[in-house]
Amino acid sequence: MLALEHIDLTLQDGSDEVRILNGISLKFEPGKLYVITGPNGGGKTSIAKVISGIYQPARGRIMLDGKEITGWSITERAKQGIRYAFQNPPRFKGIDIGWYLRLAYPEITENHIRSVMAKIGLCPENYLNRVVDSTLSGGEMKRLEIASVLLGPTRVAVLDEPEAGVDLWSFEQLRDFIVHSHQRSEGRITIIISHHERFLEVADEIVVVAGGVVQERGTMEKIRPLIEEGINCRWRNICLGEEA
Repeated sequence: MLALEHIDLTLQDGSDEVRILNGISLKFEPGKLYVITGPNGGGKTSIAKVISGIYQPARGRIMLDGKEITGWSITERAKQGIRYAFQNPPRFKGIDIGWYLRLAYPEITENHIRSVMAKIGLCPENYLNRVVDSTLSGGEMKRLEIASVLLGPTRVAVLDEPEAGVDLWSFEQLRDFIVHSHQRSEGRITIIISHHERFLEVADEIVVVAGGVVQERGTMEKIRPLIEEGINCRWRNICLGEEA
């Protein structure tokens, strides 16, 4: 069980402090796939960064299986299986793709690497020895980072806008890879930050965040009618995966 308890987050904006999250309380149960959605600037990515340890809350607690981890660094959390895929993945000069995936999961075999690459739409023969640098497109890098996060004994996978920069054909492959990886895992919590309808459709639970607070949570069956009826219309188009 992962729990956020009364989380406040304040960030510096020049000389001013801005409240980003206001009393966020959420529980994430093992084996479930969650999608956090809502308008841009509403607090979605900030929640992801609080979970992963990039941001430290001004108030509140983060609990993992009954143990407080609020003060843990991103490295300490990663060692305990909390892993984060950035919206804009970092690149690494001098590291090829095979090495990159082995860093995430040292026990991975050559055949497993090739299988994973095929599933995310990167032909092993063409990509295995490519370097993880600026020669890769944003979409290619995004698929690789998500694959690295989902390899191995990941307990909590936090994926920030996995569709960003990925073309439609590759997106379908990537979505299937994420869902199948989650289904094959033993009790993994998968948290996706997204407003894409294809992710909302596969979520066990959707959390709508706007204005730094949780506006609503529930299944797609519960959330969609509220959106279509125009309630909380400021995030209606975003939740449906449409452009405003």
